[in-house]
Order: sequence, then C-alpha cells, then structure tokens
Amino acid sequence: MFTGIIEAIGRVESMEDRGGDRRLRISAGALDLEQATIGDSIAVNGVCLTAVELGSGRFAADVSRESLSLTTLGELGSGSKVNLEQALRLSTPLGGHLVSGHVDGVGTVLDIQQDARSWKLQIHAPGELARYIAVKGSICVDGTSLTVNTVKGAVFDLNIVPHTLSATIIGDYRVGSRVNLEVDLIARYLERLMLGEHAADPSHSGLSEEFLRRHGFL
Repeated sequence: MFTGIIEAIGRVESMEDRGGDRRLRISAGALDLEQATIGDSIAVNGVCLTAVELGSGRFAADVSRESLSLTTLGELGSGSKVNLEQALRLSTPLGGHLVSGHVDGVGTVLDIQQDARSWKLQIHAPGELARYIAVKGSICVDGTSLTVNTVKGAVFDLNIVPHTLSATIIGDYRVGSRVNLEVDLIARYLERLMLGEHAADPSHSGLSEEFLRRHGFL
C-alpha cells in the first residue's frame, strides 16, 4: 500500500526486453533506499513494482505484459522522469489516501490552465472509470494523490499547487500527455458490496442503472 505522496522524482536508465516483458532500471534520485531490500514494493508512476536489483541510488524491477498493456510504463524510455514512492509502513503518516498501486486505466490530459501559482488540469478518464470519480473525492494520477474539483461525464478537473508541481512529474505534463489513473479503493469495494448476492453470479456484469432501479437505489 502507498499514500500517493511522492517521495522523489527518478529517471529511467534503461528498459530491457526480457522474454516478452521488460526489466526497468531506475536512478532513484532523492529516494532513500538505505533500508530497502530485494522484494520491496516501489510505486513507479503509480504502478506497484517489486525491486529485483538494488544498487547505489538505483533499483531495477520487472514489468509484466499485464502492466505494460494497462499502464504507460511501456511508453517510458531512457531519460524519462518518473514519480517514486516506497510502500508505506504502519508508522507512516497517511498524508494522501490509501493507494494500492494497481492502475485502473490510462487517462489523457485535455487542458492545462495557470491559476495564480497553481495549475488547473483537465483529464479525460476511460468511460468505465467515470462512476468512481466524485467531486472532492480522491484520485491517484501517476502515483500522486489528488482531490477532484469538478466532474462532467468522464472528464474531471484538478488543482495542482506549486509544491506538487515541483515535487512530481506533473509539471512536465502537456496537453495530450497520457497518465496512469487509480480510482479510490473504497469506491471499488462499495460497488462490489452493492451487488450483494449477485456478486457470485458469473453471468452478472456489474452495476447498471436498471439494476439500481430494480433494487430500490433509484
């Protein structure tokens, strides 16, 4: 588990093809790897990866075909900057929100506007994620815990304060940038719980407006 509070900006040293998947080597920047061990989890742009090599200020992790197909990690190249966060410990203050590091989909930056010293970002999410995104709710963008300002359909707005701009890769975003999205953990489980006994039915596709109306939610 993670908090979505980025600890450092790292830089990709190499992406090595290995039998259909890839090994990612990252220079960890200011990330403190002193206590890290092989097998530890590190979030890279919001994707939970397992450290398989550790060196002086750097680590390597294998990226499966599943992760390559569902996230933006396959688009990284030598020199790409990445958000980094080590897994939280029980003593870690939860400054953001509970983040699993399991990306739900890839969004696209539609608009960037300066607002005093902050930026306003507009992001288009995959349609199937829209129901999990709520005004003043939490969403994880490339591993960064952020608060949703407004939502219209599958498009949502964020306000990015100066500290977040300087401490993450968000300051490098441009219109058209693709970003990893993880919706709020509680929203995903709430949807599953609302299915009740139907959750065990493999023929049931999930919540729908008709289902909610039939069961008195609408």
